[in-house]
Amino acid sequence: MFICRLIISLHIQCSYTILYIAPLKNAMDWASRPPNVWGDKAAAIVSAGGDFGGGRSQYHLRQIGIYLDIHFINKPEFFLNAFKSPMPFDSDGNLIDQSSKERLKEVLLALQAFTLRLKAK
Repeated sequence: MFICRLIISLHIQCSYTILYIAPLKNAMDWASRPPNVWGDKAAAIVSAGGDFGGGRSQYHLRQIGIYLDIHFINKPEFFLNAFKSPMPFDSDGNLIDQSSKERLKEVLLALQAFTLRLKAK
């Protein structure tokens, strides 16, 4: 039921050897079958990985999404180095780094605005 009512999409991913993870690609493939629930939807991608893996996996996922007719926001980009010191996550996996929270909020607000612009057309 949820997948049929998808309006916007936020892809949060960990990088796996600088690529997206296989279950995410499988989910995207299945959801793209007719009717393509991704088609003409707004999306944003954020990642938490090492220095470069998250960003590289985002760019690869973006290439796939374009083929599926997903409209990604271009700015702001969000790449979180999950291994930096001090750690951005607590022991329960909650994001505790205030700067990262603010940047993530900017991504969500941009996604919301972009979605409203797409719906108006």
